[in-house]
Amino acid sequence: MSSGIQKTKKWFGVELVAVSITERLVASIGGAVGIIGLTFFLQMLAPGYAGICLLGSMGASSVLLFGVPHSPLSQPWPIIGGHTLSAFAGVVCARWLEPPLLAGGLAVGLAIGLMHLGRCIHPPGGATALTAVIGGSTIHDWGFAYILFPVLASVLLLVFLATVINAPFPWRRYPSFLSRASTPLKVVSPDKDAQRHRQIVAALREIDSFVDISEEDLIRLVNHLSSQERHEVSGPRNQP
Repeated sequence: MSSGIQKTKKWFGVELVAVSITERLVASIGGAVGIIGLTFFLQMLAPGYAGICLLGSMGASSVLLFGVPHSPLSQPWPIIGGHTLSAFAGVVCARWLEPPLLAGGLAVGLAIGLMHLGRCIHPPGGATALTAVIGGSTIHDWGFAYILFPVLASVLLLVFLATVINAPFPWRRYPSFLSRASTPLKVVSPDKDAQRHRQIVAALREIDSFVDISEEDLIRLVNHLSSQERHEVSGPRNQP
């Protein structure tokens, strides 16, 4: 029975994520406060148009920024570059391609390609590209201005809010560099670290798929596991 349950979990992609209740509450409250703050600022910048300017893709970005703030997909460049390039792809396809169903699909595909080239994969960018095509006449009338407002303005505001809201919690400070800086990576030796870097790069190339974890976090995980293994091996020998 247990084996069957484990296989079912793997099939559906249910992963083991050891996250505390505190972390879940902070993520949930942070996401709510982030979107409320973004709506407030948009209302100040464009009175009466906040409902139109607040894109659904910003809600998806909030899940990443507050739910998994240390994910490579959540960092400033992926969110800023990802949304901006996706908005460009969406506007181009909306202006020069017909019918909308075809334009929408090509906009998302082009957005993915541009994000790969720009090294700024951010999944909500696909929604930003699609919105430029199917968002209605108001968004179409904005033309390329859509890239600057509401997209880029919303993204910059959301990154700022994520930085401020996550700051009081040392273990989840955003961007992830701020959190890692408080717990610097333990250097085993320059040669060993260089070798580990080459091994990780080789492994990622062999997988040939985007892996949602940074190299530093991978090295931390490997070092931690190695330390545990050494402790388990040496432990019995030290016992009387």
